Amino acid sequence: GTYTILLAAKDTAGRFCLIDMHIPPGGGPPPHRHDFEETFTVLEGELDVAFRGAKQVLRAGETINVPANAPHQFHNSSSQPVRMLCICSPAGQEEFFLEVGVPVATRTTPPPKLDEAAQAEFKAKSAALAPKYRTELLESA
Repeated sequence: GTYTILLAAKDTAGRFCLIDMHIPPGGGPPPHRHDFEETFTVLEGELDVAFRGAKQVLRAGETINVPANAPHQFHNSSSQPVRMLCICSPAGQEEFFLEVGVPVATRTTPPPKLDEAAQAEFKAKSAALAPKYRTELLESA
């Protein structure tokens, strides 16, 4: 996906960050958990969410709160992009996205297409950086 950081730790005295997320069809992170709280509000489209073993569809106008350390995952199974806002509290997750991500031109610019080797490299980099940002990648949410 393409993530735009609207508010970072420096803007909120570390209390939270706010990220505008554009998730293309087929996009979304692997199952994971982290020691900070996360809230998602879908603005456009619909998203499959797995949270503590239960699956649901989150539609435009709906919000879900994921407490710290709760296993979760989201995935765009539709043919349309999803736009959502994500609040992480306390802040810090935005630094992970800045370190692992690739800058793009606009909020809706799709992430670069990666061949198989580049995908493996990206996944390895994400897995290596996850502990630094208090995140654990899981087999299932």
